[in-house]
Amino acid sequence: MDTMNFLSFLLLCLTSVASGNKANKHKPWIETEYQGIVMENDNTVLLNPPLFALDKDAPLHYAGEICGFKVHNGPSGAGTVQFEAVVLDRSTGEGLVRSKEPLDCESQREHSFTIQAYDCGEGPDGVNSKKSHKATVHVRVNDVNEFSPVFVERRYEASVPEGRLFDRVVRVEALDADCSPQYSQICFYDIITPNVPFAIDNDGNIKNTEPLDSKRQRVHTFWVTAFDCGKNRAQADAQVVVTVKPSCKPGWIGWTKRVEYTPGSGSIPLFPSLHLETCEETVWNIQATVELQTGHIGKGCDRDSYSDRSVRRLCGAVRGEVDLLPPPSPAANWTSALPTLPSSDSSLVFSFNGSNHVAVVPDSVVSGLSGDHFTLQLWMRRGGANIQASSAQTRGNRREEETIVCSTVKNDDSLSHYSLSVHGCRLSLFYWPDVSAARPVKFLWKLEQVCDSEWHHLSLSVQFPSVTLYVDGVTFDPALIHDNGAIPNPVARQRMTIGACWEPEEEQREILNNTIPEVKYIGGYHGLLSGVTVRPGSVEPHSVVECLYACREGLDFGDLETLGSGMKVHVNPSQSVLVLEGDDIESFNRAVQQVTYRNSLRFATPGVRPLKLITSLRCFNEESCLSLKQLEGYLVVLQPDAPQISLSGVGPHLARPAPEFESPRGVPLFPELRIVCSLSHAVNTAAQGMEGGALMSDAVAHTLDGCEVQPLGEELNPEREELLVDMDVVRERGLEIINTTAYIAITGAESISVYEDVLRSVRYRLAKGSARFERRFRLSCSEMNGRYTSNELTLEVNFLHSLDSLYHPSHLLASQQQFLHPSHHAGELSGHTLPNPHRNSVVPGAATVIIMVCVGFLVVMVILGVFRIRSIHRRGEGSRGGAKEGGSQWDDSALTIIVNPMESYESRMGISAADTEAEGEEEEEEEAAESPDEASDDQRIIIKKEARDSSVRRY
Repeated sequence: MDTMNFLSFLLLCLTSVASGNKANKHKPWIETEYQGIVMENDNTVLLNPPLFALDKDAPLHYAGEICGFKVHNGPSGAGTVQFEAVVLDRSTGEGLVRSKEPLDCESQREHSFTIQAYDCGEGPDGVNSKKSHKATVHVRVNDVNEFSPVFVERRYEASVPEGRLFDRVVRVEALDADCSPQYSQICFYDIITPNVPFAIDNDGNIKNTEPLDSKRQRVHTFWVTAFDCGKNRAQADAQVVVTVKPSCKPGWIGWTKRVEYTPGSGSIPLFPSLHLETCEETVWNIQATVELQTGHIGKGCDRDSYSDRSVRRLCGAVRGEVDLLPPPSPAANWTSALPTLPSSDSSLVFSFNGSNHVAVVPDSVVSGLSGDHFTLQLWMRRGGANIQASSAQTRGNRREEETIVCSTVKNDDSLSHYSLSVHGCRLSLFYWPDVSAARPVKFLWKLEQVCDSEWHHLSLSVQFPSVTLYVDGVTFDPALIHDNGAIPNPVARQRMTIGACWEPEEEQREILNNTIPEVKYIGGYHGLLSGVTVRPGSVEPHSVVECLYACREGLDFGDLETLGSGMKVHVNPSQSVLVLEGDDIESFNRAVQQVTYRNSLRFATPGVRPLKLITSLRCFNEESCLSLKQLEGYLVVLQPDAPQISLSGVGPHLARPAPEFESPRGVPLFPELRIVCSLSHAVNTAAQGMEGGALMSDAVAHTLDGCEVQPLGEELNPEREELLVDMDVVRERGLEIINTTAYIAITGAESISVYEDVLRSVRYRLAKGSARFERRFRLSCSEMNGRYTSNELTLEVNFLHSLDSLYHPSHLLASQQQFLHPSHHAGELSGHTLPNPHRNSVVPGAATVIIMVCVGFLVVMVILGVFRIRSIHRRGEGSRGGAKEGGSQWDDSALTIIVNPMESYESRMGISAADTEAEGEEEEEEEAAESPDEASDDQRIIIKKEARDSSVRRY
């Protein structure tokens, strides 16, 4: 019974199992992502993790078994399926992924696709089959070292200079077509040619192991090979050819340390044969800076050697400027306490120490500077005369402003105040248009020129509210500041100071106490000033400002049209620095040869100008880029040909009747004066635009800057005589004149013809009753501030008196003194100019008497001397008994007789008779021969005899 029950239960279970086999309840399960690797020479993909599909329906037949895998496209659904998956064991669900065709790592290294597993369903026909989810498979194709390295070039060439070791002479390069870094990278190179002085590194850089010698071996040829990291050797080796060049020294070739300049040559090239040698070093930027140091010549460069006032005239500046720092004189004594320094252009340079050096302009000068339109010009240099620019001073770390000009002037019915100051590297103009109403305004400029310790020219044109600043001829725009702070109003009083400003508190205290205490000054200026002028009215044109600063010498560029592409040229305003910049060696060398030195001065200041050439190179390889040292030389300006200023047209004597000199207009001293300034020199025809060589004679084109008429001997007596000048002519020409009893000086740069007109108007006048017989004057002129002077023209003026006036007792003593003057000789009368002589003139008769008496006296003296010598010789021969043949005797070959021609003056006046003159002279001659010590002082005869050792000869 029990056996039957067990069998029944077993049958029931089997039936139940058999009936459940037909139910496929679960889907297969696989991993969500697989990573696979396949070799180029194999198609089996090794997956991680391995491909297994599981089904919960196991171990049911069909429903628990995996019948296959299906491969789909990639995640994006694009591309062709190159892989397939097969089932290795249906019960365990093991599968295999493989490629349908050989894979190429070089064409595609990675592949991605999806895979899906499905079971066998409910029967052999796969009915009701279920699929798993899709899993992503990433397959990477592993490279096989199937390719060998290949050189990019079969032949490599390089050229290197001899005698140097290089980090790299040439670089070779090989490539490998394999896709993996393991086999595509070149692990090392090798030189297969033995015994060569070269080595190669793993990057293919070839360098020389010893200095190369072109004489020993000009060309080195060797072979190199390459290996990849799979140790495959290159299919073909590469050839390397290295040419050794003779030694090349990079730098400037053709540099001339000394350059000479002949004045009048115009522009000359400084570097006609200079070129840059880079020894084939590749550069992409070249910059050369040429510096010409001319600061020691003048205020920055060699300008016209005229004073600032004369330069203003030559530049066509409007007249009317007022010199605030004039040369000390009795009329301008407010600069006498300031220390001065010499200047090459003869302009005074005043030094200010920032404390007690202040110039107070007198009220008489300030009163003429009214108006709100004016031009202030000056030359400025911060620091002292021999200061060296320090970092502190260069940046101007001063705490207070340094005042250059401080002024309060009357403007119509109000007062305006302004001050020009420097603070650090800033220049400021504080302007108060109306001290009683309007608020002040400050104009600010930030300028490097203010604090570089160099000379600079400043021109400030004020047409309020417009202000224009020119620094070295270049315009700078200001920053405008409306200063509304608590500023005390200046006192309603005109005043002006140079070098500092008065303290407002002291000024207020002065008004309140009604006293005149010692004024305290603040904001003292520390530096040099020159040519400080103010011109009220319309401002200066820009062309005039440029002319005032323009350098007559400096650096220049020959022809900008020949400048190559990519080249840049920059010249600073003072023309002392020229910068060239470019990227091509050939164009740069041509540009350097176009740099010129220009000097348009006719009489250039001779001397040495230091010259520098600073070069900066930028290369593609900054590590091996060339570094060129600074070149130094000098430019020598030779001594110019001195001009010959000749004064002529005036005789050495001028004789006129005395009444003409006593007339109100006097007598012209130089009515026919002619001034000629000649200079012959070779002309640079290229600069002058003329054809062929020529000599230029500068006979008229010169400019004089001063002439002086000076009385010789005693100064003029203002009560009896004076020199007159046509002041209308002087003022019309804008010249300046100083008329004193010692001289008349006419100054100012003007043409020769103007000076001729002015000097021809110089007249000499005597007061009536002046008993004079002569007066001597000396005339001289100069140009370039006395650098070149003329000949000294001396004129002797003789006053012709009538007989009545001559014998008048009041004139007797004066006439004797004049005719006994040591410099008045009878022979000079032939040079007198005697037009229209007066009928009563006694001078011709007196001259005839003097000449006849002197000639007769001279003949008598010679005859007496000859007879006396002959008698001495005869006495000597008669008493020759005991004397030797060679005894010393008088030799009359050196006889000299000096006669005073004026000793007959008394006989001309009627004191001695003409018929008894010869006997009296003979007696005095005998007395003089016997007793020379007793000879008369008025009549002297000097007989000079020289003794010789030779025998006595007969005369």
